[in-house]
Amino acid sequence: MKSMRLLMLVALVLSTSGCAVFAVADAAVSVAATTVKVGAKVVGAGVEAMIPDDDSDEDDE
Repeated sequence: MKSMRLLMLVALVLSTSGCAVFAVADAAVSVAATTVKVGAKVVGAGVEAMIPDDDSDEDDE
């Protein structure tokens, strides 16, 4: 009976470690995706600041 409990405990511990690895990997992917999204916004804002917008000149006339 004790060996059955030990086996169940080991199986439970091993099954939850897989969930923890998946959660850490998911968090890493989320951080990487957010970093790329923020970087794209910064680059886009820099490009807009460097290139003048022709639409504003047409509206003034």
